[in-house]
Amino acid sequence: MIAVPEPALTERELIERAVELRPALLERQPETERLTHYPKDTHEDFLRAGFYRVLQPRRYGGYEFGLPTFYRVVTETARGCPSTGWALSLTAAHVLQVAGLFDEKAQDEIFGDDGEFRAASTVVPIGVARPDGDGHVALDGTWPYSSGAPYSTHYLGQTLRAPEKPGDPPGPFVLFLAPRAIWTVVDDWHGALGLRGSGSNSIRIDEGRVPTYLTRELSLLDLPVEGGTPGSKLHGNAMYAGRAPSFYHGELAAIMIGTAYAAADEYARIIAERPLIADPARTRSELHDYQRHLGEALGAIHTAEAALLRNAEDWMEACRRNVSGETPFTSAEDNRLALVFLTAGRMAWDVLQGILFRTAGSRYARDGERMQRYFRDAATCWTHVGPTMAEPLYRRVGRDRLGLPSDDIPLLP
Repeated sequence: MIAVPEPALTERELIERAVELRPALLERQPETERLTHYPKDTHEDFLRAGFYRVLQPRRYGGYEFGLPTFYRVVTETARGCPSTGWALSLTAAHVLQVAGLFDEKAQDEIFGDDGEFRAASTVVPIGVARPDGDGHVALDGTWPYSSGAPYSTHYLGQTLRAPEKPGDPPGPFVLFLAPRAIWTVVDDWHGALGLRGSGSNSIRIDEGRVPTYLTRELSLLDLPVEGGTPGSKLHGNAMYAGRAPSFYHGELAAIMIGTAYAAADEYARIIAERPLIADPARTRSELHDYQRHLGEALGAIHTAEAALLRNAEDWMEACRRNVSGETPFTSAEDNRLALVFLTAGRMAWDVLQGILFRTAGSRYARDGERMQRYFRDAATCWTHVGPTMAEPLYRRVGRDRLGLPSDDIPLLP
């Protein structure tokens, strides 16, 4: 057992800390982009605030708060700096799968004596895994887009088991957890349109060895959670027996909604300060059109956030029913939840680019302007593999409703 840093900390207090940090994150945006990851001051702020431990089991020094609280923290962080919100979410989130899928022996080693755990990850299988016959697996490969890698203590990756002999096809998916000592961060996160400060570097493993008990032959896109997992039993919490794809879509939605709120904040500042050409004594904020633009955007963002949080509660309930034996957490339920999250993110993106960025004025599309940064960040977020799953998810949900099989429709191209 590892002591929780602040045993009396409440979910409300944690969210308030994220709100209070927004001004500092706002001021650090240029430095975050320059460094290509958020600065050490921000990392230390997150450590003190407990943001990395939101979903972590209490047994291992975490707060074990629910999904709605985690998404609220991510949204508020992204509202201060989208790149920072992205990196925080994609390192603090993977504890949910680790705490669910691995057994007690593995988790005791993973969380160590202090509970320090942050894990970058990617969903695409890269490289190969070779069992060495001595209770270990050798890993070799370069995993790109490992957001949050600079501050990660572990790497949750996917690879393929090496073929038995030359000419054979590769074996099944292998999910592995690699400690920081066996991988390096590649300095290759440069030149991106947006999310320039997300620390989405590649990580490189050269014949690194991990114990076999830190590997599982399964895919993050299809976790075996029906009836519970080793982690849900160990921690007595159904949250650790949830499917991953819908959860990941919720992360992206929280980031996009936070970014849209940031753009709305900047829009309000712009129109309040921008004088009218024909009447410099007045500002755009006094014109009905700009008031309507801001109100319409906020209405959509608020709606998207409401959908995000309600869907997060539904995800938690699906986990509870799954573990209780009432209703399994099926791929069909996962598809439905994922599509709601994706739709919430799309609503935020549509008003950010279609209303806020479009009507703010071209001077705010210049380098160094926050509105330009938010547009770049949101546009880059929308090119992520998650939003590209929209079309297959539409088909899956439609086929699920019609009683037709849908698992044969691949989510990834």
